[in-house]
Amino acid sequence: MDDLCDLVGDGLPNIDPALFAVPAGDRLAGTGRSTHAPRFLLLYGSLRDRSYSKLLTLEAARLLIAMGAEVRIFDPAGLPLPDSAPDSHTKVQELRQLAAWAEGMVWTSPERHGAMTGIMKAQIDWIPLSVGAVRPTQGKTLAVMEVSGGSQSFNAVNQMRILGRWMRMITIPNQSSVAKAFQEFDETGRMKPSPFYERVVDVMEELVKFTLLTRDVAPYLVDRYSERRESAEALSRRVNQQVI
Repeated sequence: MDDLCDLVGDGLPNIDPALFAVPAGDRLAGTGRSTHAPRFLLLYGSLRDRSYSKLLTLEAARLLIAMGAEVRIFDPAGLPLPDSAPDSHTKVQELRQLAAWAEGMVWTSPERHGAMTGIMKAQIDWIPLSVGAVRPTQGKTLAVMEVSGGSQSFNAVNQMRILGRWMRMITIPNQSSVAKAFQEFDETGRMKPSPFYERVVDVMEELVKFTLLTRDVAPYLVDRYSERRESAEALSRRVNQQVI
């Protein structure tokens, strides 16, 4: 054990120490960083006329815009159930194009039967991990929020965190859960001043900051050994086929 380097040997293909060098300082703290407004896609999980998840999403959109972001909100009305329509469906294409455009997302779902709604899950299920060389979610930021009709709960946000991890997104630590949502919005649909509202502000602020810190190095953050190995093997097979 005197020389741990001896443990590595030649048995680890595609492991190059250069891959783990910290990205150049100018990409993290100065010139060379993206200067456009951070781009966010907001999804909500209800089709009700007075949907509190939509109202909370609109409140989040106002905050993000005030913080200098560019925002798009996807309307789930008309989106087919996963596998019930081809990928070419107009709503599916709209959702996927927005997911590819965004640098971060906000998912807001009601809690129904102790879980996120099927409408929320269907939207996420239509977003693939990859479409050719395009990765609609990997390395992008995510904030999760929920509304409930009763006491405060975290079932929906916990589920969405699992999905965010599965989609290889950078899910920020903060989150929002609005209890008795019917009491938290006025007749015009605006959220009333409250600790719940302040938490939403905190979450959006954290989302913007995480996005600004990570969007330029997202490829570095999601680069992984198993994919490099698969790519190397695929290249080797193509070369061998050409030789034959």
